Amino acid sequence: MKLKTWGLKKSIWVFHVSSGACNNCDIEVLDCLTPKFDIERFGMVLVGSVRHADVLLCCGAITRQSAPRIKRLYEQAAKPCFVVAIGGCACSGGIFKGSYSIAGPYDKIIPVHAYIPGCPPKPEAIIAGVVKLLSTLK
Repeated sequence: MKLKTWGLKKSIWVFHVSSGACNNCDIEVLDCLTPKFDIERFGMVLVGSVRHADVLLCCGAITRQSAPRIKRLYEQAAKPCFVVAIGGCACSGGIFKGSYSIAGPYDKIIPVHAYIPGCPPKPEAIIAGVVKLLSTLK
């Protein structure tokens, strides 16, 4: 386990998961990839397959239809896989909390390792949250 987590500190592959939200958090996650914020300077690269991901960047409140799909995505990810809940909807349900179609925030479906609150959080907060999560690895 030590060798796996040591490798994560320098080369982090992230997969972006959106469970159907207002799209603001999605825009901020993609903004992290632009040259202005340059998330790649920390070794983070967006990958196209969850099977290659080390970190799942999750946005939006989970609907009842998307809950089994989110759980399946987490099960398909390589272990250890860390989950980061981005935005108020992913952390607590946000403005959709209590709605008939919402299954709840991410921590009711899959284990969450870091929370980045905000509606939407700034790219600096997203980068700082992921870097802080990975700096706790030993």
